[in-house]
Amino acid sequence: MRIYNSLTRRKEQFVPLEEGKVKMYACGITVSGDAHVGHGYQALIYDVMRKFLQKKGYEVTYARNYTDVDDKIIAKSRETGIPADKYAAMMIEKINGIMSEMEIDDPTVWLKATENIGNIITFIEKLIQKGHAYAADNGDVYFSVSSFKRYGCLSNRTVEDMLDGVRVENDECKRSPADFALWKAAKEGEISWDSPWGKGRPGWHIECSAMNMAAFGEQIDIHGGGRDLIFPHHENEIAQTESLTGKQFAKYWTHNGLIKVNGQKMSKSLGNSLLLEDLLKKYTNEAIKFALLQNNYRNDINITDELFPEAERHLTEFYKIIGKVEDKYGKEGSNSAIDEKFDADMEEDFNTALALSELFALFRTVAQKFASGDASCAADVSQIRKTYSLLGLFKKSARAYLDEVAAKNPENNLIPEDVSKLAEERWLAKKSRNWEAADSLRAKIESLGYFVKDGKDGYEILKK
Repeated sequence: MRIYNSLTRRKEQFVPLEEGKVKMYACGITVSGDAHVGHGYQALIYDVMRKFLQKKGYEVTYARNYTDVDDKIIAKSRETGIPADKYAAMMIEKINGIMSEMEIDDPTVWLKATENIGNIITFIEKLIQKGHAYAADNGDVYFSVSSFKRYGCLSNRTVEDMLDGVRVENDECKRSPADFALWKAAKEGEISWDSPWGKGRPGWHIECSAMNMAAFGEQIDIHGGGRDLIFPHHENEIAQTESLTGKQFAKYWTHNGLIKVNGQKMSKSLGNSLLLEDLLKKYTNEAIKFALLQNNYRNDINITDELFPEAERHLTEFYKIIGKVEDKYGKEGSNSAIDEKFDADMEEDFNTALALSELFALFRTVAQKFASGDASCAADVSQIRKTYSLLGLFKKSARAYLDEVAAKNPENNLIPEDVSKLAEERWLAKKSRNWEAADSLRAKIESLGYFVKDGKDGYEILKK
């Protein structure tokens, strides 16, 4: 299988450091606020990657972190009056609940910054000993960017270019404006820990390097996160870790695209953040997954008003077909061709978009087989369930899914059975070039308040 490596900027054949085993780490959530759809997307992507690697026979150890101490969390602590550690623990519990409702599995290993303070301090001490870091007079500790000659290898930028994007803090304490904090001296009233440099707390970047070292040792196979982490976070992780070990930190760097809402970058300042909690009140978790995974994970996702409703409509139609087939023929059988095609798609850099696009033709074939009395449609449905469960789809009974959709959106989500039947008859008429019948059926559908939008691989039923 091939994976796109952000470090080399090309797809590469995947060969793990140790045969048959994969060490994978993905940067998790800073728990200063509620989980939004971008957090859910990133967690979903790496859960899918982990599961597909396991399907390919690898023993995968997947670690994921919570940043549970930083400037934003401290600011929230002041705002709410809740101590920073208690605020972070409260948010972690809430976010875990939301991810559970999304049915995104836990990683093999959960890591938290506050549980690794000793590892972080030891890591920093070794960097100072090697001449890659220095303590300032005020108790801060900085990494010396000039000491690492490959700095910029991931983001492909020079230090001069990078300074445009660096927020320079305590400039008088740094030897260079590009240097970044490994340890921050505590301010009055802030959460802090004892260290050789005085009371303080870790900088953001050092925590992931230290936690990786504690969990996996000096090297890992796959390191991932959102594309916005390439610089400075992941660039700094490489500098810290490789300065300490002298070895390549991660063999493959993977980055998912960012979320846009109606063409604009999602952000709190624009007021367009979509919270997972709110989405789950309106849509099934399978519809949210279907909508997000229709995108190649490296591309940005533009969330329009129709993205999630459209995904729900597609899944509703698929589940209706599943229900008919299983009610008549049961749930047994398999079709290896479906699974093999899915694997071929996913082996090309986890191409969920291509894998999901196959579903439209698969369900069209199943519907045609069912209409003609071909019992092999049951094996197809059984295999679709088994194969696509890796993406978190088709895990419920048809009745349970349709009832859930109806409960969340009773007014407009379900396409009436008679309209669905007319649309399928029209599609079959078009396939047989019976244009007169197809036009007549279209008119009937429109008289019921719906219309059919044709595409290359199928059709979609929409309200007028």
